[in-house]
Amino acid sequence: MSTTVIVSYDGSDNDDDGLTLASQLKGTGASLELAYVRHSRAFGERREELAQFDAERRLDLGATRLGEQDIPKHVLIAASTPEGLLEFAQSHGAAMIVFGSEYRTPPGRTEPGASATYLLEHGSVAVAVAAAGVRIDPQATIASIRVLQADGDDAAQQTADSLAAKLGATVSTDPGAADLIVVGSAPTVAPGRIGVSGATRSMLDASSGSVLVVPRGTPVLF
Repeated sequence: MSTTVIVSYDGSDNDDDGLTLASQLKGTGASLELAYVRHSRAFGERREELAQFDAERRLDLGATRLGEQDIPKHVLIAASTPEGLLEFAQSHGAAMIVFGSEYRTPPGRTEPGASATYLLEHGSVAVAVAAAGVRIDPQATIASIRVLQADGDDAAQQTADSLAAKLGATVSTDPGAADLIVVGSAPTVAPGRIGVSGATRSMLDASSGSVLVVPRGTPVLF
């Protein structure tokens, strides 16, 4: 079975970066699906129809930009965007949720927005955040992968090796820029949970490239 990747998409420029990263990951054979979270149902039948239409239009736009109009698209109803996405990913058997970076993130840098940050602190599904501006070159591929491995846990290394085998990418633990940085969760978090140490956050702040954080002891295999 292929690995399922959920892409959080609202039609913004930075979420187009998330689409590009997801498209790169599709080279592994992963199955992509789009999701948009509405926070509540509208009062009144006509307003509800308009709100649902707007949500579906956003997802149709994402599918068009991916060049895959038949991609599965999901409009979710949840008071909290990250909790809605996490619940859906868990019930759907998805291995990863992909986001774009926060608005106004400098090109080449990665800065998780509020929803991604919440999942990086409370989640149990791998979280990927696209570097700002990767959408500029939609034909670009993941050719280099850097690993930030947590003590006593090789989940990040296993994930990077699995990606590299499918994408033909090189894997390194050396500092510097990479197309994708795969990060292991901190030893302080429970197995199967997400958490990034302060030292790792500092290294990511000084790095360029998209980022994929995997739960403790849970590699994403493609």
